[in-house]
Amino acid sequence: MDELIKTISEKAGINPDQAKLAASAVLEFIKGKLPMIGEQVQGLITGGEGGSPLANAADAIKKKFGF
Repeated sequence: MDELIKTISEKAGINPDQAKLAASAVLEFIKGKLPMIGEQVQGLITGGEGGSPLANAADAIKKKFGF
């Protein structure tokens, strides 16, 4: 999650505490709207990486948005 917070902070020009709040809000939104994959997304964001389809999709999204 630290990498995500750093990226948000740098890209949005906000301090890390604000970036952490933003990341947490987005995660909660995703978990609320997509409960079937919410825990998987949380695992990915909090450090679960690897060759899973979800991780590969997240990498593709990060590349598309320049993260």
